[in-house]
Amino acid sequence: MAVPTIAVVGRPNVGKSTLFNRLAGKVLAIVDDMPGVTRDRREAHGRLGDIPLRIIDTAGFDDADATKLGTDMRAQTEQALSDADVCLFVMDAREGVTGLDEAFADVVRRSGVKVVLVANKAE
Repeated sequence: MAVPTIAVVGRPNVGKSTLFNRLAGKVLAIVDDMPGVTRDRREAHGRLGDIPLRIIDTAGFDDADATKLGTDMRAQTEQALSDADVCLFVMDAREGVTGLDEAFADVVRRSGVKVVLVANKAE
């Protein structure tokens, strides 16, 4: 049986890298309160209970960012979705659904990958 691949996606600063580190079982991705720290996708192997996983952390991108970096970050996210069996779509529950969340939802929807919505920062 193949190891399932999970892409962790969402807008900047919703906690994607924190979730990635938790699933990986160690700190592999930099986490900061400042948005935009993750710029490349990062991969790791982890476990969810007894299930082995391949996890992909992605950069949150701004749909209005037409710079080369912004375009590259979006392309990396789209590639991660293409590689994934399941997407963890992370949102900040304190802020509710934003326009950028809706833009990410469109990207995820077009990818056709199965989605699990993660309402983060709800403590």
